[in-house]
Amino acid sequence: MELVKNSYDAGARTVTVRFGDGSPVPDYLEIEDDGCGMSRDIIENVWCVVATPHKADNPMITSPSGQRRVSGEKGLGRLSAARLGDEFRMWTRSAGEACWEVSASWPSLAESDDPADSVVELRPYAGDFPQPGTRIRVGKLKMEWGEEQIEELQAKLSRLVSPFSQVEDFMILLSPPSSHVSPLPVEPLKFLSEPKYRVEGSVNLEGDVAASYSFLPLSSKGEPRDCDYSMSWAQVCDGLKKRDRPVHYDGIPRCGPFTFEIRAWDIDSAGTNEIAARFGLTKKRDIREAIRSHNGISVYRDGILVLPKSDRARDWLGLDLRRVSKVGPRLSTNQIVGLVSVSSDHNPNLRDTSDRENLAAGPGLTDFRFILLAILERLEVERDRDRRDLMPDRPLGDLFDALSAAPVVAEVRELAQRRSAAEAIVAPVERYARESAETVTTIQKRLIHYSRLATVGTIAELLVHEIRNRTTSIGRFLTSMKERLVRSRIQRLIDQRDRAERAVESLESLSDRFAPLASRSYRRGTRTSVVEERIRECLELEKQRMRRLAIQCDVPSSRTVVAVDPGEMDAVLLNLITNALYWLSGVRDRRRRIVFEVERRESDGRIAVRVSDSGPGIEEEDLERVFLPGVTRRPGGIGMGLTVAAELVAAYGGRMSTASMEGGALFLFDLPSAESS
Repeated sequence: MELVKNSYDAGARTVTVRFGDGSPVPDYLEIEDDGCGMSRDIIENVWCVVATPHKADNPMITSPSGQRRVSGEKGLGRLSAARLGDEFRMWTRSAGEACWEVSASWPSLAESDDPADSVVELRPYAGDFPQPGTRIRVGKLKMEWGEEQIEELQAKLSRLVSPFSQVEDFMILLSPPSSHVSPLPVEPLKFLSEPKYRVEGSVNLEGDVAASYSFLPLSSKGEPRDCDYSMSWAQVCDGLKKRDRPVHYDGIPRCGPFTFEIRAWDIDSAGTNEIAARFGLTKKRDIREAIRSHNGISVYRDGILVLPKSDRARDWLGLDLRRVSKVGPRLSTNQIVGLVSVSSDHNPNLRDTSDRENLAAGPGLTDFRFILLAILERLEVERDRDRRDLMPDRPLGDLFDALSAAPVVAEVRELAQRRSAAEAIVAPVERYARESAETVTTIQKRLIHYSRLATVGTIAELLVHEIRNRTTSIGRFLTSMKERLVRSRIQRLIDQRDRAERAVESLESLSDRFAPLASRSYRRGTRTSVVEERIRECLELEKQRMRRLAIQCDVPSSRTVVAVDPGEMDAVLLNLITNALYWLSGVRDRRRRIVFEVERRESDGRIAVRVSDSGPGIEEEDLERVFLPGVTRRPGGIGMGLTVAAELVAAYGGRMSTASMEGGALFLFDLPSAESS
């Protein structure tokens, strides 16, 4: 492996590993490449010097085929030949130089007591060696190279070859002992080219992502799926925490356009079993090792590897730490193999550090990371959706109904009356036990999501307490500053103080609305809400974002009172509004708009509310799934917003639903009228 890596670092496009014929074992091993070769000066002052810093000082190699960044840096790889056999011979020639022959006896070098006696023989080679390159021959091999050892070597060598066709500039050929055929190319394990999950696409100058996702089930479970999607720079920023959002949120990213492909696998026990069965692999250990050889996301600039420079830099995006907070849906570095291609001309803000070991910190790298993480999060969303498709999506009530033993009791009673054999009677019982176990597992997973809802009261109590504490002190300060600022007659400062005072009033109002939810004695139905007022108040909270996105909102001028707590009414509306704003931020081909409609139903007197937008709409297959906990297509989302909204509506005897409409999404729900309650 080390000797082949040296060939790569020498700029070789092809390296051949061959075994000499011998009985019963090969009598020698050769590694030959078409790289740059070595001059006498390099042999004497670099190759013969142990642990030379030559590669560290010269991280780039230029060969007739182009430039390449070397993979090694310690200058110890050549000594690995001593582990293979006792005799060593090397022929090497650089362009415009004579061919040199080097020979050494490793045992003699090891036995030498005086460094002055630790020498190798160097002489001009009179034989035929017309092209630049290097050939190493190791004799008196120390181990037997049987079929099993050759297979293991082939598997390990395959990890040195990129699974991406875009960087196919290095080929390894292997000629086994007693082989009467031409050397065969060593290729990455097939499963690396046929991932279970894949996303590929491009990012343009404006930061807009155009991508294609594909799902390839490796067993009989699941159906193959492909989908195309887009994501705007605004949506990328919306997925970030507010403190992380760049100051140029309204503009374009400071990195340039690039292309990408990310492949992912499930590598738990079940996942590796699937891969092994699908691709006929006998050693599951090879699966994880093959992924580990290329794992993480590699960045190539103009065809040259930029990141990662070493194994310790594989997780330069910080995926493993990010996964700690959400194990399961999120992918770790050892589950993905990715390739990103950038160009120097279009990405001047992505610069190397002085030691060429990383990309220099700066706005360009920050935005580059933001976009890649958003792409990865969308891959996780789609992957989670395909994994969830293997579980039944049924309402919680239906799941509990499935635990009823009544049907199986009736079936067993009927079989007993027929005096059926014991085996026939046991069969439905076993089926019930199996199905019940599956249902219990599904309920457990579902309740984990619902348990988050149980913390709403605690969180509301904490927020109300903290908001009131902070606004009180801030309010006192603003009051004390009011007279001074008026006397100063600096209008700009007066205006800023007035805006700060209105912000405090808004926080206090928000606190008042949610205070009942934080009360230990909170009971529904004690307060009412005016639907249209609550819509306007919720829109006011998002006015800056709506102004930035130029979103038009239509709110009825009517005044409809419902028997719903204002805090819960706001929770329903805010979830629908923030959901609409996110998807509208990716719309460019039509006017962005949210329309609210409120009317009394004649059939039962309840108040029906419709919320529609001009966004991309909801895919047909998701219409019935969007209210299930954990279901989301939004990168970074937890899939609980619409669940919370639907649960709150249900608590008031209503039902929330969605419908497909041309050029947008539509949500409908109903609430009790205050007049009829």
